[in-house]
Amino acid sequence: MSASGSDYALDHELARRRFDRSAAHARPLAVLELEIARRMSERLDYIRIAPARILDIGCGGGGDLDALGKRYPQARRVGIDFARGFLKSSDRQPGFLARLLAPKTSNAPAPLLTCADARALPFAHARFELIWSNLMLNWLTDPLPALREMHRTLAIDGLLMFSTLGPDTLKELRFALDDRVGAHVHRFIDMHDIGDALVKAGFSDPVMDMEIITLTYADVDALLTDLRRSGWSNASTLRPRGLSGKSRWDAARTALQARFKDGRLPITFEIIQGHAWKAAPAKLEDGRAIMHFQPQRPPRPRNSP
Repeated sequence: MSASGSDYALDHELARRRFDRSAAHARPLAVLELEIARRMSERLDYIRIAPARILDIGCGGGGDLDALGKRYPQARRVGIDFARGFLKSSDRQPGFLARLLAPKTSNAPAPLLTCADARALPFAHARFELIWSNLMLNWLTDPLPALREMHRTLAIDGLLMFSTLGPDTLKELRFALDDRVGAHVHRFIDMHDIGDALVKAGFSDPVMDMEIITLTYADVDALLTDLRRSGWSNASTLRPRGLSGKSRWDAARTALQARFKDGRLPITFEIIQGHAWKAAPAKLEDGRAIMHFQPQRPPRPRNSP
């Protein structure tokens, strides 16, 4: 399966505009993003790291940055997102009275937020000790360019923590629409292909696993509304440019109706979580090997007879 095939191609600019619009109001699927962030954070309980600088790629409104600030209060935090609407809606500087009355929860300095593309990060080499990315990679046609940028901007022995969506995400909707090529529902890249991309990008010791989170809906319209209001609607380059036929949607609704359990429609989200490290390079960028020399200790003098 090719991660860069046409079945996986997304209209990046369309996705950006939709996320821009979704930032202006409540985003129903934010609850899923928050739950995945919580599970990612639990993994950090078992990893010994004290980052001086943290980068959150796809930071949205900054919720994950707040949690990272509480965990690492001395770290400088930077968040980027390709949707400027998220950054505008994230009020990082509350008024004086609000700051005075708010409970003191962290000594962390306020994060820096900037609008940028994950595939062309505006940062120097080896700038961050921890890079965090929650549900961003699945909005790229091919994750490899972004992973290479993450590797470039990560310090030696730095850690990448990420999550993304796997192939079974929204499988009920895909099957109901008989969508084999991703024209109506995104196709998501398999965990093993993500692992291959991590290795190609230069990361070492990648660790990944997969779990299923199921959300239930009162009806089909509630599902479609949540996807639209959260900015998660179809951005495939294969998507129909006109209205889909009524008969197709009627058939899809009938197929979904058959999946109801206890009066609710269960919808699958396959969550891939992983982390990987940036090891010291074995070669220079021009291909020359890096040799490490240790000074030889002088021989110990022999005892006189």
